[in-house]
Amino acid sequence: MIEKTDVIIIGAGPVGLFAIFELGLLNISCHIIDNLDKPGGQCAELYPEKPIYDIPSRISITGQELTDDLIAQAKPFKPVYHLSQQVEKITKLESNEWLVETSINKKIQSKCIVIAGGAGSFVPRRIPLQNIDHLEEKNIFYAIRDKSNFKGGKLLIAGGGDSALDWTNELSKIADVTLIHRRKEFKAAPDSVSKMLKLEEEKKINFSIGQIQNIEELKNDKIKVVVKNNEEIKNYEVDFLLPFFGLKMELGPIADWGLKLDENLIKVDTEKFETSEPSIFAIGDINTYPGKLKLILSGFHEAALMAQECFKYCFPDKKNVFRYTTSSKDLHKKLNSS
Repeated sequence: MIEKTDVIIIGAGPVGLFAIFELGLLNISCHIIDNLDKPGGQCAELYPEKPIYDIPSRISITGQELTDDLIAQAKPFKPVYHLSQQVEKITKLESNEWLVETSINKKIQSKCIVIAGGAGSFVPRRIPLQNIDHLEEKNIFYAIRDKSNFKGGKLLIAGGGDSALDWTNELSKIADVTLIHRRKEFKAAPDSVSKMLKLEEEKKINFSIGQIQNIEELKNDKIKVVVKNNEEIKNYEVDFLLPFFGLKMELGPIADWGLKLDENLIKVDTEKFETSEPSIFAIGDINTYPGKLKLILSGFHEAALMAQECFKYCFPDKKNVFRYTTSSKDLHKKLNSS
């Protein structure tokens, strides 16, 4: 089934979230796609508690607070979020609209595409072993979309950050879980570490120190994971391996879309922030132009001008009458309806 909308926004960071608001003011509907499992981009993923000091009118605001406020601001316009998936392919249709396909085979058709992917897509750091790609999404999972898929299974979780600890604690309720990490110290939140250690003490999970050395596919749909700690070798026969080694940034499939690039950034004009391909826009840290400043507030400005141009593609037979949110009764009604 192909879903339809006016604009597809790629990237649910602060600039992508604000773009929903600016487009919504013009009655433009949005679907938003992000590789992470929640909106917020770098703000929510890398520094949710870190203060940001250059957001107008806010003396200080954390990354998570900013994300929460932007989600609430966009809510009246009923955006549709598609999380934990990456845009893999875009196709120009005869109607001059776009067909976007994601990594989980979601298909969405739109009149415009807005790339707001920060410095690119967050992608998981993969296990540095050869010839295991065919096991991904079968025995090896770098993200969890539906925890019920692991119910009753034998799981090996690898990592020492928030994701590894949080999923260890959560999945221990429905599965047989072993956590491995390369050392005793963890980067996860102290509360998560305390919960995990309590589960280990109560023998509800197992914890072991070591690093993955090899993975073998077995005939019974299981895998054998070889873990080494100094000279000690342990073999784990499990249904699923969940490695959480953190995230890295990649431009990803965007690099193959035929857009003009400058050092892995997308070139845009400064009137409407359109790329070299008509009806595809790029806003935020992923774009480049003379005088570009990589600030959230710069991205907000770019989103506002982008939205004005999107209107022309979405409603070619309508005249865009600029309205101030302070004086438009129609906008007041819409913004206060949620």
